[in-house]
Amino acid sequence: MPFPRGKKPSSCFPKQHASVPGVENQEEAFQVKRSPSSPQGAPKKRSAFVDITNANKVQASNHTKKEKTTKKIQKSSTVTVKNEANHKKLGSLTSEGQSEQVKLGKSPVQEPKASPEQPTRDQPGQVPEEFDIDKEHSKDCCMTSEYAKEIFDYLKGREEKFVLQDYLHKQPDLNKDMRGILVDWMVEVQENFELNHETLYLAVKLTDHYLSCTAALRESLQLIGSTSMLIASKFEERCPPCIDDFLYICDDAYKREEMIAMEVNILQMLKFDINIPVPYRFLRRYAKCVQANMETLTLARYVCELSLLEVELIPERASLLASACLLLALIMKGLGGWTPILEFHTGYTLSDLGLLVRKLHSIVACPSDDKLKAVRSKYSHSVFFEVAKIPAVDIQKLEEALK
Repeated sequence: MPFPRGKKPSSCFPKQHASVPGVENQEEAFQVKRSPSSPQGAPKKRSAFVDITNANKVQASNHTKKEKTTKKIQKSSTVTVKNEANHKKLGSLTSEGQSEQVKLGKSPVQEPKASPEQPTRDQPGQVPEEFDIDKEHSKDCCMTSEYAKEIFDYLKGREEKFVLQDYLHKQPDLNKDMRGILVDWMVEVQENFELNHETLYLAVKLTDHYLSCTAALRESLQLIGSTSMLIASKFEERCPPCIDDFLYICDDAYKREEMIAMEVNILQMLKFDINIPVPYRFLRRYAKCVQANMETLTLARYVCELSLLEVELIPERASLLASACLLLALIMKGLGGWTPILEFHTGYTLSDLGLLVRKLHSIVACPSDDKLKAVRSKYSHSVFFEVAKIPAVDIQKLEEALK
């Protein structure tokens, strides 16, 4: 879906170029296939047109074909008779051999019986019945409930490959405020394009991984962020925006060749392995464990999206961050604390989440920068249940829930 030309996300980055890429309209030539059947009223197709003078030759060839077919039939009948005689001989030999084995006290050789087919579903008992959150979808082949836990266990194992540290000390021309402005702009782009939330999280991850390996100038920071959004859209979206749309939202500050070159650099830097686990996927899974409604899930998503702006939370694993966001949302809504079913599916105890939940609570209660308003304005809308307007829980109540 092309970006509406009425409004652009506000850009806080310096402008480099002002050239507008031209758009060439090319007409596609459609090739019309011929129908295999002849039109009505037309003569039927013939395999060959035989001349009248060759009629005798054709009759002779027909006679020879008939003789060959009769010979083949005779040969096949003799072969079947011989096969029947051989089967009778083999039957008599096997019966005699079995009788001799019985006389000698040996048991006759029995053919191995076919083993029963193994069930394709996982054996019951791997997941306790009271913790099985996928049994309601056991008959839905599209939900793949028998593989759900293994999929998320695999994603959790992949987190070790994508652990990051604070990389801003390696960037001489960047600071955390610039990164916060970039992520705030990416949130606005995701909302205007109506992209999936997974696209936003993956784009931020791609940006952080690239900046952790390459020193970048502040003039190219928006190019890195928009190109990461382009790559994430290709990975997550059914109909991703095109390059021209991303050039437009950058206020034509970059050329098409620059964005393509940056896309190549990012993919090569990550060795084309961009299936990075994001906290949004874990958050939806863990919310299903407690059957949280949409308002509670949206509140947890709001806290999780606020965490994207914080440089201190870059090293946190996606599954741990999702668990802490859900726990804080449950406490803010007064729906209880950490339950055994959450501990089973997440693999984290209450003590593992305490420090991170306190950090998230301070972010919700006291934002670090009032200029970064994209996330708060987004979740202040009625579509998102206005969860950004929910006051932060009292610190004493939070500490009681974490005990």
